[in-house]
Amino acid sequence: MTPVLDTAAPLAHLRWDGGGAPVLLMHGVGGGRQAWERTGPALAAAGYLAVAVDFPGYGLSAPIQPYDLAGMAAAVVRLVGHLGRGPAVLVGHSMGGMVAQEVAASAPAVVAGLVLASTSPAFGKPGGDWQQAFLQSRFAPLDAGLGMAGLAAQLVPSMVAPGAAPEAIAAAQALMAGVPEATYRAAVAALVSFDRRANLPHINVPTLAITGAYDRTSAPEVAQKMADRIPGAHCLIVPGAGHLLNIEQPEAFIAALLAHLALI
Repeated sequence: MTPVLDTAAPLAHLRWDGGGAPVLLMHGVGGGRQAWERTGPALAAAGYLAVAVDFPGYGLSAPIQPYDLAGMAAAVVRLVGHLGRGPAVLVGHSMGGMVAQEVAASAPAVVAGLVLASTSPAFGKPGGDWQQAFLQSRFAPLDAGLGMAGLAAQLVPSMVAPGAAPEAIAAAQALMAGVPEATYRAAVAALVSFDRRANLPHINVPTLAITGAYDRTSAPEVAQKMADRIPGAHCLIVPGAGHLLNIEQPEAFIAALLAHLALI
């Protein structure tokens, strides 16, 4: 199925329309709508409306000011209304999973279900060692003048599982290299204050927490603890995947996604 590129919507997106309920595919900080080129067609073939978004400042979406998760979540809410197909299942990878949690907290009526992939309910402890190490690892190559391509070359190999397919690594590097540096810096900075742990017990839609067995950014134990606090949520750990599980192990990710959607 050939996707439709919509740049007039509240968020630019690729859309594969299988005729059914909407499923929003929301990328991470080093991603974009192209991260879901395997997932979108599979969802449409199963009868869903698959929508792979560009967050503000990414791809073909205009930037926002201030650049924060609340503004990103508000754009998602407007997009759901623009689609006109009722509440959506939000599938969020990494930063996208944080945005999904923001939407679930601020506008629960637009959410039919959640898939929280390689993400967490809080961005570490403010000023903590993990948070500082994360920020340093993300900004140091840029501060050294290597640009987004240099950052991607350094960072992506550390984010995938041992033995990850070279084509998956190359795809992830190309995707990250294409993110505007200003957008990347703003997005990473926006993550620092994220904390929706208190809202987890109030999520009342079917929720799947999924991550890779080798994910060092959103570790399996983080996903399990998050799922344990969400009523009725399930946790799935994908073997042979790191942080970029939807790119590293697309078949396993799609199978888990479709199984969860069948419950909604």
